[in-house]
Amino acid sequence: MATSLAIVILLGLLFNTIFIRLKMPGLLGMLFLGILLGPYALDWLDPNLLQVSADFRKIALIIILLRAGFGISKEDLNRVGVTAIKLGCIPGLIEGTTIAFISTVLLDFSFIQGSILGFIIAAVSPAVVVPHMLELIEGEIGTDKRIPTLILAGASLDDVFAITIFTTFLGLYSGSHINIGIKIAYIPISIILGISLGVIIGLIMVKFFKKYSIRDTKKILLILGIAILLTALENMLKNKIEIAALLGVMAIGFIILEKLPVVAKRLSKRFNKIWILAEIILFVLVGSQVNISVAVDAGFKGLIIVFIGLVVRSFGVLISTLGTKLNWKERLFCIIAYTPKATVQAAIGAIPLSLGVKSGDLILAISVLSIIITAPLGAIAIKASAKRLLAVTGG
Repeated sequence: MATSLAIVILLGLLFNTIFIRLKMPGLLGMLFLGILLGPYALDWLDPNLLQVSADFRKIALIIILLRAGFGISKEDLNRVGVTAIKLGCIPGLIEGTTIAFISTVLLDFSFIQGSILGFIIAAVSPAVVVPHMLELIEGEIGTDKRIPTLILAGASLDDVFAITIFTTFLGLYSGSHINIGIKIAYIPISIILGISLGVIIGLIMVKFFKKYSIRDTKKILLILGIAILLTALENMLKNKIEIAALLGVMAIGFIILEKLPVVAKRLSKRFNKIWILAEIILFVLVGSQVNISVAVDAGFKGLIIVFIGLVVRSFGVLISTLGTKLNWKERLFCIIAYTPKATVQAAIGAIPLSLGVKSGDLILAISVLSIIITAPLGAIAIKASAKRLLAVTGG
């Protein structure tokens, strides 16, 4: 496994550099590298590494969400709060529901099967979106109207919403006695619980850091370790109560930034350095989950479903930004930023197949197809359009 990890790191650095020099996002190179190295192409990666891939990807995602928390100020969050909530619910709900209905026509799915597919695809990718938004914040691009912060917060809520509804329909398919109305009503509770736990942990860590003088490296390890345990708690309790742990992870960074801004800025710089390694591991391992032949099996109907999903999601973004001070260029950027899919689809796309859901192989194929289409195109579009569509306030 150590050899495979070395290959991932060294080639990941190389592909990242090559794609940046080609004026394309580095993560695109790492995704393609993952596909190339994975079991469905050259098969150069140790099976043991692939077995723990989900854990590595989760740790990398936690690091990027901690970075996001350290990058969101209270003032920014207050200004985007209501719109972020709308962005976190409306586009995904419209996309998931539309795909559910289309699937009953194009694929002869039941509405429950279609909803399982719809809410897998509906989740936006934090792994693709968050790094780009942090870059914009650092470059002070779009920060005059807090657009990167708006998208950061909205994308995190979007995932909670999509995954919760996906698990609800999966339970309905398996015959579990689930009231979908009650389950959806629990979503705000899971969000509040997740954020509350993150705030409590953040406050405890602030008190600890004030009382004890420890090196920043140890602070980083403490924060990272506790954040990982918070996500583990979510898994332990998921059959009893839902907790939006990833929002809690962001809240930890947010609280430390509010209470200890000087310390938070130092820690943020160190997390930026850790991200260099985490980014490679995340995107290469996400790529390694992609089976091109499975995506091809989805065929033309799969392409239509993904395309229609993106169109209706765009309308959802426009609806969510009605009544805001965003101009049409800025709204167009929000639409673009909300297109990439990768992390969630790679993580849960195969679950229906593993649980024996009818046409689970086709659900997986379309999930993979959505990654192949939207992750690279979305990443390129975000990079290319940011300075054209958003105000640049940085020097």
